[in-house]
Amino acid sequence: MRERARRKRGSAERAWERLPRPLDPLRSIKVKLGVLVVVTACIAILIVLWGYPLGFRARQTVPVGLLIALVITQLIAHGMTAPLREMTAAARAMARGDYSRRVRSTSRDEVGELAGAFNRMAADLAAVDRQRQEFVANVSHELRTPISALHAVLENVADGVTPASPEVLESALEQTERLGRLVGQLLDLSKVDAGAVPLDLRVLDVAGFVDEVTAAFPDTPVTTDIAPGLSCVGDRDRLHQVLANLLDNAVRHGPSDGAVAITARPGDGAGALVLEVSDEGPGIPRGQRERVFERFSRGASGAATPDGGTGLGLAIARWVVDMHGGLIGVVDTPHGCRIRVTLPARSASVSGGG
Repeated sequence: MRERARRKRGSAERAWERLPRPLDPLRSIKVKLGVLVVVTACIAILIVLWGYPLGFRARQTVPVGLLIALVITQLIAHGMTAPLREMTAAARAMARGDYSRRVRSTSRDEVGELAGAFNRMAADLAAVDRQRQEFVANVSHELRTPISALHAVLENVADGVTPASPEVLESALEQTERLGRLVGQLLDLSKVDAGAVPLDLRVLDVAGFVDEVTAAFPDTPVTTDIAPGLSCVGDRDRLHQVLANLLDNAVRHGPSDGAVAITARPGDGAGALVLEVSDEGPGIPRGQRERVFERFSRGASGAATPDGGTGLGLAIARWVVDMHGGLIGVVDTPHGCRIRVTLPARSASVSGGG
């Protein structure tokens, strides 16, 4: 019975909401209120004037006129209050975790603007809630994978099934390193969300900086093409994250015997830089080029990579580049993948060289 009554009430509310809203073209709530006052007064006066020749006294016609005016006012003013009622219902639904409700916004006044802003807020909250759920699911999956592998290795060693050989211990160490990378990246992302990460800007020698980063990839053939005497202005540690993540991405997605190329040239202005990292992998489809910079995105497949990729590296790279006021993106290339980082010109009055 309760469900039936609720459905009937919902049907009645939807029928009421479908009524026309004649005051919607007016752009001010004050004008609408003025129109309601004028309409109410005119109806009451007309009823009194109509009843006077017919012999009805004022005490009889005034209540009738006010009643009729009230009914007509309710119909006319429906569009003024309906968005407010809808917003109240939608807010209650949001409190229960339902972000799908939207407000019918057809008026041009302040209430219509509020309804439009409410709808945009509801859409943003729905997107944030969806991202939160995806984030929790992805983090849980990423943590479970190395933990399960580490647990299996240690369990076999503890049970005597597998001897504690250097190879076994190295396998366990790789899983702990993967966990460490993931935790570090998650901490970086928490700093992104907090929005308060200062930059330690310095003048960097690009050739020396690139050599420092590539030294961490001794098993990967990396070719460099860097303009002589090239320098840029940026945060060394943060830019180290960017280049290391780009190299790691190139190594994981390129062929085992493929080479990685790094090119760097001056940008527009003092301290500006254009840096590109290319690999010989399958490349990134045009429709996926923006998505690869999202958190936990791994390109078109979206599957976990067996070599420990977390899908956070490029997201962190975009965050760092954005902090520097630059741009990062995938550019067209005949084969493989090429990612370009553009850092803007900055004042040279920053702390020492690097």
